[in-house]
Amino acid sequence: MLEKLAVNAKVNVVYVETILKIIGIAYIAEFAAQITKDAGQGAISSKIELAGKILILAMAIPILTVMIETILKMIPS
Repeated sequence: MLEKLAVNAKVNVVYVETILKIIGIAYIAEFAAQITKDAGQGAISSKIELAGKILILAMAIPILTVMIETILKMIPS
């Protein structure tokens, strides 16, 4: 269904897949951080949150690059 929506919107399917992966990483990192907080391991919890943020940033770089290139194309020279 999401693939059909992406094709209809003329959006590259790879970007939709990447966004879904980013959302999944965010949920898993938050879930793991909450479990470790409940276990009394606050230091590990903060490390899990940091790792999740780094993974999300790394996966978002290609999307951010395309967005910046698109904006630069729209600006008249």
